[in-house]
Amino acid sequence: MPNPLLSTIQGLRQQLANDNGAQALAEYALAYSNGNASHNTYLWQDREWTMQEAACAAALSRNASLPLRGIPVSVKDCFDLAGSPTSCGTHFYRDLNGAATRDSWLVEKLRSAGAVITGKTHLHPLAYGITGENPDFGDCLQPGNPSALTGGSSSGAVASVMEGSAMAAIGTDTGGSVRVPAALCGLAGYRASLGRGDWRGGAHLAPSFDTFGWLFRHLEDGPLLGSIFGNTDAGSAPELKTFAIVSEAFLQDCEPTVVSNLRRCQRELESLGLTATEVDVSWWSDSIEIFAPIQASEAAVIHRGHHDHFEPSIRQRLKWGASLSDSELSQLRHRRTLFVNRMDTLLAQHQLLLLPAAPVTALKAGVDHSQTRTRLLRYTSPISLAGMPAVTIPFSENGRPSGGMQLIAAREDDARLLALAAKVGRHRKPAIQPQAEP
Repeated sequence: MPNPLLSTIQGLRQQLANDNGAQALAEYALAYSNGNASHNTYLWQDREWTMQEAACAAALSRNASLPLRGIPVSVKDCFDLAGSPTSCGTHFYRDLNGAATRDSWLVEKLRSAGAVITGKTHLHPLAYGITGENPDFGDCLQPGNPSALTGGSSSGAVASVMEGSAMAAIGTDTGGSVRVPAALCGLAGYRASLGRGDWRGGAHLAPSFDTFGWLFRHLEDGPLLGSIFGNTDAGSAPELKTFAIVSEAFLQDCEPTVVSNLRRCQRELESLGLTATEVDVSWWSDSIEIFAPIQASEAAVIHRGHHDHFEPSIRQRLKWGASLSDSELSQLRHRRTLFVNRMDTLLAQHQLLLLPAAPVTALKAGVDHSQTRTRLLRYTSPISLAGMPAVTIPFSENGRPSGGMQLIAAREDDARLLALAAKVGRHRKPAIQPQAEP
């Protein structure tokens, strides 16, 4: 029997409204868990607890106000769930923190929405990386493709949806940690506007950049999922009609397949009635040199006193962040303000912005990725600096992920962005499936 977790959430909700299938869905989820070659999609699971949650979901009133009733959802292991440790992707914090005594705001929201949490997922240590490599818990490999990393930092999140152990997965996105894994694994991703949701009980990396996000299979499910963080009802708001697309000069380090899919995505949007304008974004050249030190400084404060407990590359960044003077940081924040103003102007003129979420289609496992972070941040950090929402629109070729595009909107224009992405999903015929059934 096909795994029902591969269907749309909207469709499955209708089925769940007619029977008590929450427990059966949870059984499916648990059976597919840790199906990647590294067997590390999840850093914490408790089968008995998940099945109890499923029984509770099944007993809930069939109320339309419970958007995720019975839906299996995984949670990135940087959010507290009462009774389990929050590792932040490290043995150090797992052992230091012990079991959480209270659910985070996010977990409370999910449980009150009827979601069945399948476990807490793998992440790049401290959520401070974009590849999904982890010396403590092992590198996270793509389900069905052991030669490729998932990308990160929401590595286990994307793996859980890809393997079919969750219908949707909570991630976070500071510098691309939802957008990049979604693109590399052929899934949809949603990065919320900066400031949506409540971080109580969540472990920050860099508070002025950290955003909530989802990894999921079907673009049509975006508005429903996004409602957990804030309003996603586009209502009677005018539809988005124009979008900017980055110029060819910016794409100089993109793989040809990625560029080809960018053009495909442009044509999809145009077929829905939107008008494209090519824009010069050469002024983004200093985005990383603004983003990276502010991020490092904020992370250094959060992890003060613990820097030496982490892997060398992260330890080096933390120590660098701690070394920055108040004067240097003040100058960087001023530059960020100027950058944000230009991004706001760009989106005010064009409503949307389209570009690749990553310049590559895959990250090979077991090779040197010391330069990968900088290459990928070139595509993601401009949006992170501006705190803007994004949806990753996936592409595949011959059943394999072939890169993803990020569609960007102005801050707090999440509802219209998600509505448009859902429209793209509905108009894809035949529907693009990221991969075959696990």
